[in-house]
Amino acid sequence: MKQELRFKTRYFSFLLLALILAGYIISMLLATETGNVGVIPVHGTIGEGLSGVAPEQVIELIDKANENPSIAAIVFDINSRGGSPVASQRIVDKIKRINKTTIAIIRDIGASSGYWIASACNHVIASKYSITGSIGVYGSYIGYYGLMKDYNVTYERFVSGELKDMGSPFKQPTQVEKQLLQSKIKLMQGYFLEDVKQNRNLSEKELSQISTGVILLGKEAKALGLVDEVGGDTELEAYLNSLNISPSFTSYKLRHSLIKSLSSMLTRNPIA
Repeated sequence: MKQELRFKTRYFSFLLLALILAGYIISMLLATETGNVGVIPVHGTIGEGLSGVAPEQVIELIDKANENPSIAAIVFDINSRGGSPVASQRIVDKIKRINKTTIAIIRDIGASSGYWIASACNHVIASKYSITGSIGVYGSYIGYYGLMKDYNVTYERFVSGELKDMGSPFKQPTQVEKQLLQSKIKLMQGYFLEDVKQNRNLSEKELSQISTGVILLGKEAKALGLVDEVGGDTELEAYLNSLNISPSFTSYKLRHSLIKSLSSMLTRNPIA
């Protein structure tokens, strides 16, 4: 009985493996790019090693679309609250080097560095209900020093310099540390705002209205010059038609390697 059960288990394992291999091969064979407008998703948190948007993956998709002679325009489908400034800048710099028309379409949210990426495109469309803007930087953190005191937990401090453990959640920040951290945040915000200003050709008055980090609805963002158009897919197609492009869309998505696909299948929780 045990031998028969073992044989059936192996048989179904090999069958599952064969099906995965067949599906992978078929998907590779069917992966043709026939459209003239490439669509690249920017969905989720932007950052190195995060589960949302890894910059190297987006850059790979940009290269793929930009080098395809059939692609006349590239659309960035954005639904992101932002993320790492360094990771976002890598994507922004890459977009600026694209030699084709670039369009950003903001869905539910294109805020902070999610909007920064949109601003680097030639044309920006946002839903009137979308949340855009929130142009700024924050470096807040949770401090445990009060809780530690209540439970008689101590932080034994050994540092090579007075500011080496600045920002540690285990000790109360000094006034000097607070001022220094705030100055770094303001400096980063200045870089961010200056780039958005250049990307969108904003006046100083328009810039001052968004420098607070306020969130905006799509319609408000248009009034302040952050987006060119309020709308969605219909407006996107109309804009492409105005460029004499009759759009046929190709979605660019990174394909997981065979090893990753197998790993994903084999590590799922068993079903009783």
